Amino acid sequence: MAEDDVPGTPGEPVGVAVVGAGAAGLSLAHWLARRGDPGMPTVALVEPAAAEQAIAPRTWCWWEPQGGPYDAVVHRSWERVRVYGRDGARYEIPLGGLRYKMLRSADLAALVARDAARTPGLRRITGTVTAIRDGRRAAELDLDTPQGLLRLRADWVFDSRPLRRLPPARTTLLQHFRGWFVRSGTPAFDPSAAVLMDFRVPQPPRGAAFGYLLPLSEHEALVEYTGFSREPLTTRQYDTALTHYTGQVLGLGAPRTGFEVTGTEQGVIPMTDARFERRAGERVFRIGTAGGATRPSTGYTFATVQGQSEAVADALLAGRNPLPPRPHRARHLAMDAALLRALDTGRIDGAAFFEQLFQRNPAARLLRFLDGRSSLREEIAVGLLSPVLPMALSCLELPLRRRRPVGG
Repeated sequence: MAEDDVPGTPGEPVGVAVVGAGAAGLSLAHWLARRGDPGMPTVALVEPAAAEQAIAPRTWCWWEPQGGPYDAVVHRSWERVRVYGRDGARYEIPLGGLRYKMLRSADLAALVARDAARTPGLRRITGTVTAIRDGRRAAELDLDTPQGLLRLRADWVFDSRPLRRLPPARTTLLQHFRGWFVRSGTPAFDPSAAVLMDFRVPQPPRGAAFGYLLPLSEHEALVEYTGFSREPLTTRQYDTALTHYTGQVLGLGAPRTGFEVTGTEQGVIPMTDARFERRAGERVFRIGTAGGATRPSTGYTFATVQGQSEAVADALLAGRNPLPPRPHRARHLAMDAALLRALDTGRIDGAAFFEQLFQRNPAARLLRFLDGRSSLREEIAVGLLSPVLPMALSCLELPLRRRRPVGG
């Protein structure tokens, strides 16, 4: 992403300051730029120095119809996905008119760089935000930049930086993962379908663990080990699990002899019933995971971020208050809270629960349910096909539990 001059001076505020250049920050900058309307406010995208080197490469996946705003930079997409049960049973999920899309962080950053090059009102500031002060008419940001200290005024601030500490919750699990980008000398992958969950891996006593496979060609794929649990693993433990999955389950052989590891990615996503605040002040809002965009039961975030970014862009263009919309419906959050509690207590077998979810529900209903677009009738149908008693006990127990600081 090319450097640009600092937009504005302390006496000339920008319209919007977007803090952070992860998925949420880059997505909002792109949605603001793609409007191409002269009435759109000026935008400053603020990211830390050497962000491209400091942030490890990431991939984001979601499903949507063809013709989406990122199709030009989507790295790979699939028309169907699969789930494997612990006994090897395979469930095919056709996506209908949707596609499961994979976007690399470097490609999204490059897209926003092109946005900045052709959009005079979108510029990038390299610097660390040391303070944000809210105000009735504008907010001020203190920045430590390579050129020195800077105070930037903005009509609106959207902060996508991770929270230093998660809000109090009744249940907090982590979706943690490590992935290998692998290359095989012989055809080893079916590029026609992505594997969302493969439960043919050892399961923890509580939570769940599964393989995740994005085939890029017959010879290349992203292979991940993912866990839902209270604590992440060490890098050595992830690599041991990946060695087992690639060798014993996928039959690729051993690393270096059966296949080559060309890259890695690793991350942790909170799965929690904590209450995330979208508003941090009159002029300051939180976006992304910090603003509650992550779906508690699945860890899905990217699609929700796109809906919020589009809504914020529409509000700014119309001159309305651009408070990001609520990312999830209250009843979905209630269902997710019950599921997290049931997983954490061990009342339900995580692998069996998710396998049955895909086995017993029609594909269209299931996709709407996972995306948060399902109707109440569909959600009742999904619930009746789930372990009713353990989920009911978890629902009844939740009102009696206090929200506590994570780790408290």
